[in-house]
Amino acid sequence: MGQLVAIVGRPNVGKSTMFNRLTETRQAIVDETAGTTRDRQYGKVEWSGREFSIVDTGGWVVNSEDIFEGEINKQVALAIEQADVILFVVDAMNGVTDLDDHVAEILRKSKKPVMLVANKVDSNDWLYNVPEFYSLGLGDPYPVSAVSGYGTGDLLDEIVKKLPETEEVEEELENIPKFTIVGRPNAGKSSLINSFIGEDRNIVTDIAGTTRDSIYTRYNKFGFDFYLVDTAGIRKKTKVNEDIEYYSVIRSIRAIEASDVCILMIDATRGIESQDTNIFSLIQRNKKGLVVCVNKWDLVQDKSLEAIKHYEASIRERFAPFTDFPIIFTSALTKQRIFKVLETAVEVYNNRTRLVPTSQLNNVMLEAIAAYPPPANKGKYVKIKYVTMLKGAPVPTFIFFCNLPQWVKEPYRRYLENKIRANWEFSGTPICVFMREK
Repeated sequence: MGQLVAIVGRPNVGKSTMFNRLTETRQAIVDETAGTTRDRQYGKVEWSGREFSIVDTGGWVVNSEDIFEGEINKQVALAIEQADVILFVVDAMNGVTDLDDHVAEILRKSKKPVMLVANKVDSNDWLYNVPEFYSLGLGDPYPVSAVSGYGTGDLLDEIVKKLPETEEVEEELENIPKFTIVGRPNAGKSSLINSFIGEDRNIVTDIAGTTRDSIYTRYNKFGFDFYLVDTAGIRKKTKVNEDIEYYSVIRSIRAIEASDVCILMIDATRGIESQDTNIFSLIQRNKKGLVVCVNKWDLVQDKSLEAIKHYEASIRERFAPFTDFPIIFTSALTKQRIFKVLETAVEVYNNRTRLVPTSQLNNVMLEAIAAYPPPANKGKYVKIKYVTMLKGAPVPTFIFFCNLPQWVKEPYRRYLENKIRANWEFSGTPICVFMREK
């Protein structure tokens, strides 16, 4: 990846605050707890007419009690390997530590352009601590305050100077589909993304809650081009104890709101739980496309056709009345049917953008309405005369024009929706049916 800047350093020096400051977002979670950031988190920065990507990494740790230490260090090493420029963030308040020396030694060997950033210079008093960082042998330290923004403009000027010149490629990010992988903690969401892209992009452990940020990954292989979004597992409110996890769940919900299609991961070894239904309801309320992915199918003993049909029936029964969505049985570990998930997600996205010609719609639907007209109410008969599909709507939206729209109740709307689904392919996507007075 060209034009990439990586932020590295020991834990709790303000790397995520720096990331949020430079990207002008609140994309990375910030907390005083060391080790909050675990995965690589990508963002965009625009400065002086230049645009580049920036990646926030977990703090480099050695011999700690954190079970994620090895995985975090591997993520940092991957970020350093990919980066064009490295921002080595240190803490001006605490001065040079043994861990800073350790990270500096690694960076000196990387042969990449390294900028030493002395963060937390929140007042002029801390400027006197900055010269101490010359001992790291990485050139002039840049005094900044990620919290207040002090010095970040000068820092960005220097970053732009050090970035390699490349041909500008404009990317219409808004037009690229976003597929968000959601589910309960430890359902295998990060493992699935790692299997898709063929590298350990996201940290995977057996501990629920490993992923905390929503991680965006561009997937442009085999003729596909979309964003895969890994999210923190959404668990019940009563089980959300840490502030960090609370913000992670909120971040996941926002990722659902920004997505086009949600891939709902269900743990085959645990079956459907109430929280799966809650996540499904969240997807439905936001009117997003849906693909249900039953993961860890390799661990299930009974894989017979009868067992599959029973599992599918159980899922559709729990998610009723919306039952028109694809269900795929996969294993992220063995990569069984994982690319079928991507193909199906693309099909659902295409269904969301499908447009039925008005003449075709009227020919089919007016006949179905004549065969089963809306029930009379208080001696008044509803006459539906015309139907059209709304262009440019975020989800397939159908407008039925009639004389008494207020008397058309939900059961009949569902009948119309079922007739639409029976005649045109809208699997996996919600449909909106509105009645308007003619």
